Amino acid sequence: MAELQKEESMQLHEEYADDNSGSTAGEAKADHKESNIQQCDEGKEKTEQAEDATNEDPKDETGASTSSTAAAEKHISIQAQLTDLENLTDLNETGKKLCPLCSEEKFKACYNHKLRRHLQNLHWKVSVEFEGHRMCICHLPCRQLKPSLNGDQCSSRLGAHYHCIVCSATIARRTDMISHLKRHVNKGETEASYTGVSAKQSCEILKESDTNVQVLPNYSTPQKSDSYFSRKMKTNRQLVFCALAVLAEERTPLECLDAFGATGIMGLQWAQHLCSAVKVTINDINETSVKMIRENCHLNHMRVQGENDDSEGEELDEEPLSTIEVTKMDANVLMHLRAFDFIHLDPYGTAVNYLDAAFRNVRNLGIVSVTSTDTSSLYSKTLNVTLRHYSCHIIRTEYYKELAARMVIATVARAAARCNKGIKVLLAVALEHFVLVMVQVLRGPTQADELPKKIQQLIHCQWCEERVFLKEGSMVEENLYRQLPCDCHGSMPGKTAVELGPLWSGSLFNTGFLRRMLFEAVQHGMDEIQPLVKSLICESECTTLKQFSVPGLARNVRQECGVVIKTSEKEEDVSSDEQSLGTGKRKMQEGAGNVLKRQKSDVPVEHPAFYYSIHRHSIRGMNMPKLNKFLQYLTEAGFRVSRTHFDPTGVRTDATLAQFKSVLAKYSVPTYTAVQTGDHSHASDEVKLDMEFANP
Repeated sequence: MAELQKEESMQLHEEYADDNSGSTAGEAKADHKESNIQQCDEGKEKTEQAEDATNEDPKDETGASTSSTAAAEKHISIQAQLTDLENLTDLNETGKKLCPLCSEEKFKACYNHKLRRHLQNLHWKVSVEFEGHRMCICHLPCRQLKPSLNGDQCSSRLGAHYHCIVCSATIARRTDMISHLKRHVNKGETEASYTGVSAKQSCEILKESDTNVQVLPNYSTPQKSDSYFSRKMKTNRQLVFCALAVLAEERTPLECLDAFGATGIMGLQWAQHLCSAVKVTINDINETSVKMIRENCHLNHMRVQGENDDSEGEELDEEPLSTIEVTKMDANVLMHLRAFDFIHLDPYGTAVNYLDAAFRNVRNLGIVSVTSTDTSSLYSKTLNVTLRHYSCHIIRTEYYKELAARMVIATVARAAARCNKGIKVLLAVALEHFVLVMVQVLRGPTQADELPKKIQQLIHCQWCEERVFLKEGSMVEENLYRQLPCDCHGSMPGKTAVELGPLWSGSLFNTGFLRRMLFEAVQHGMDEIQPLVKSLICESECTTLKQFSVPGLARNVRQECGVVIKTSEKEEDVSSDEQSLGTGKRKMQEGAGNVLKRQKSDVPVEHPAFYYSIHRHSIRGMNMPKLNKFLQYLTEAGFRVSRTHFDPTGVRTDATLAQFKSVLAKYSVPTYTAVQTGDHSHASDEVKLDMEFANP
């Protein structure tokens, strides 16, 4: 019996030992999983401890050093080299090992060669690089997964994620992680933000037109930047400033609004150069931009309305040049609440969403300036967006820039008419990266009723690029293509023309306003836009620069520009001024009144619509004349002609396309390339055929 009891006790002891060994193996696996989870939260706990230590004793140097070292530790999935990732597990030892970035359910223990291949192909190959570090994909359960509809959590396959090196956020997709890091870069945040120390963003100071602007390092990225600043828009800012300076000469003080301030560069230039003549309001809905605008105001020695001098960090030695009002509000709400004399709209993209609010409270004879930067929809690249924003159908043509300007003016005119206001177009500029339109507001339903008459459809021939606005009439024409001066609809089969629009059919420029803008540009030393304004004056009058002369005895700044009065009229004015020297103030006032009467009586004729490109309509086998010579030939033929800022090779003229081609063919020289080979007759026959085609 004793021997039987000993055998039973031995069996029970062996079974108990086997159970203990199994439990210890399970506990080891559980300990490994818990250690991985603890490693995920290790960085966060240490950073919190470091922050508490620094808050309790900020003067303790040892505590500060330990907190910085603790905060500097990153997640185990963020490594600088592949060897650092492999060092997380000792691959030199024999036996199976677990992956440090995967749970046991995801990847079971394996030998060294398989584990090394797993780290390279799964974790390191799909990592995201940032400032010399690699954020490897992590499969540990350190991200809280959303429960499914059944109440269970998602599978471990969906738990893969990346740990951000800057803000320690967990992001599932690699593309989202790259976009997340770009946002950190645009905001000026780097790896130093992960340590828990609030790194001050390094700002750059730029200078334009004697105005200093403090910008962030990401100022050239408009979509993801809080304060966007573009150097290419300097021409736009100077044109807007000259227009405001012209309006400030008529009445003061002006209440001006820069609805989308960004860095505040435009409003600061207004306040710095025009001083007490304007009351500037700079608005932006972004909190970061508003702070930047306030700092830029202090940088340029200007007071921000609503701030006390004692609250500023540094007292200014000099008196503030001007007082600027900085608001943080939606642009539509601000323009509905207050009335302004001058409003400038420059959002990122289209401005159609703000036109109704802009014309709602703008004062009579005020100016609304609209800058559109959605060149893809304006220049016929995304036709569906064009139809959605501007309710206009257009195609890609040789005059696509002027087409964009007329389309924007038509949209502005419709918005003004909805508010019972009319407009007078002062300026329309379309360059490579923006379209600028300035209009003067005329109150009253009578003025508003005139606007729909100037918004018409355009017929464009797709064969010869001829174009003409549809004539108004009560009769319905069976064939609208008969209004085109070309014969393509009769000689070519099928549909030869398309109907574009609705577009603005009126003038794009106001000559008197442009002359005054040139005077303001000369007075304020803006030499860069003076050639552009001079070309706009010539384009508005449909004349060439050679017809303007600079009198030798002139002392006035306007006469130095050579664009105010023609030569004969200037000589008469100079002789009359010499005779009336010392006659008193009354004579001078009478002379000024005569000049105004002469300007009212000599109303310039409206410039022709659209232009032709000389290279687009060149004749094969012929050498074209120089552009300036060709302009002279068209003038001698009796046509009005000028160059255009829309296209460097464009010619604005009142001649039809057939007349344009005939003059071009008449003064083109044939290229006798076949003379050396003895085929002179064959080359001349080709030239004759081309000339006959040009003159149908």
